[in-house]
Amino acid sequence: MEFETVIGLEIHAQLKTESKIFCGCSTKFGEPSNTQTCPVCLGLPGTLPVLNKKVVEFAIKMGLSTGSTIKRFSQFARKNYFYPDLPKGYQTSQFDLPIVEHGQVEIEVGGKKREIGITRMHMEEDAGKLIHDDREPVSYVDLNRTGTPLLEIVSEPDLRSPEEAAAYLRKIHAILRYLDICDGNMQEGSFRCDANISLRPVGQEKLGTRTELKNMNSFRNVQSALEYEVRRQRDILMDGGTIIQETLLWDPDRNCTESMRGKEEAHDYRYFPCPDLVPIVIDDAWIEAIRATLPELPDERKLRFIQEYELPEHDASLLTGSRELADYFETAVKTCNQAKKVSNWIMTELMRELKGEELSTCKVTAEQLGSLVNMVESGTISGKIAKTVFLEMMASGKGPETVVQEQNLGQVSNEGELLTIVRQIIADNPGQVADFKGGKTKLMSYFVGQLMQKTKGQANPALANKLFTQELAG
Repeated sequence: MEFETVIGLEIHAQLKTESKIFCGCSTKFGEPSNTQTCPVCLGLPGTLPVLNKKVVEFAIKMGLSTGSTIKRFSQFARKNYFYPDLPKGYQTSQFDLPIVEHGQVEIEVGGKKREIGITRMHMEEDAGKLIHDDREPVSYVDLNRTGTPLLEIVSEPDLRSPEEAAAYLRKIHAILRYLDICDGNMQEGSFRCDANISLRPVGQEKLGTRTELKNMNSFRNVQSALEYEVRRQRDILMDGGTIIQETLLWDPDRNCTESMRGKEEAHDYRYFPCPDLVPIVIDDAWIEAIRATLPELPDERKLRFIQEYELPEHDASLLTGSRELADYFETAVKTCNQAKKVSNWIMTELMRELKGEELSTCKVTAEQLGSLVNMVESGTISGKIAKTVFLEMMASGKGPETVVQEQNLGQVSNEGELLTIVRQIIADNPGQVADFKGGKTKLMSYFVGQLMQKTKGQANPALANKLFTQELAG
């Protein structure tokens, strides 16, 4: 029996506001435990929340950027559950009246493009954090994160493979970063994902029993966990078994899922409208004012890169995958006016040396990369020497001109100097010369290689070819 995979994602994005959603406490990451709290976010009796207007604006921005409907009337609700890091005993969220509904984004996997629907987006507050002690069986509660504003983005069950889920997650991540409303730092927990996954026989309309994978914080973990869950559920169904609806955790060390608890439904949380917060009313003027501030988004920028810089679609897709990388590329191109060559350097040398680290850690500025390309184009250094220069730039942060000068790496373009070496190489290799004149013209690369070896890679390649052609014709 063939099965179809059905996946829906719930993304939690911490919004980049300076203060929390319902109080004035700072949202700065990494501060000492329990130092960024107040009576409001601690849920002390007699306190009242006040909604942060910036949170609403950020939610509208994300809605507009995904072709969603912005609800003119929405309201907060209390989501009731009890956990040590939830001081009020409920989470202030949105339930039946969210601020954003019915959007979509386009993804591409294996050369095929698909529209993935977004069911809803709603604003809510984050919970605190439990810190488990490895030395003894105790846990500590840090409430600094309590009340940090979240935007939960819920997809339709439109994803049909773990690869599509990873592509959708990356697209949402990119849009949030382009809008500058979430820093997207998965290691710090400011961008997290829950995934619902089920299998059904091909052709069946009814959804199968789903499981939920909780709090995955890397693109790789999301895809790996879903791939494992597809295999696990298929094996159970092929053996005639039944899938249990439950919440699972992904163990990246053991590469498997493990049961956390039975799956909750909406009624388990006993939602009811929050009596402390008035409904949110949004007019057209506010929406249009926010629309006017929207930046160029990933899909728009990709199309422009293809048209303006004449880049292949693959290059444009990679370069616009993040706002920072796209900005880096355009700044470098302004320096050297060589778009394809800058793209090649970024996709090969730069990406390899970054080794998955953030672009912000790179010591080579965009202007420096553009200058390095200029030096190759002008013949100051060869392409091979440029790679050596680039490695030194990555290590030291020095500009290419400084590295070339300090290490005497300038390209040798003196015709008289090179001609002397060319004639010596011809004299030392009579056999190869005879073969070349006999028709083995591929030996030209051998002669040029000998010259490069003797000049430590600094000979001008074009001039080298010219001189050997001239001398071997005699």
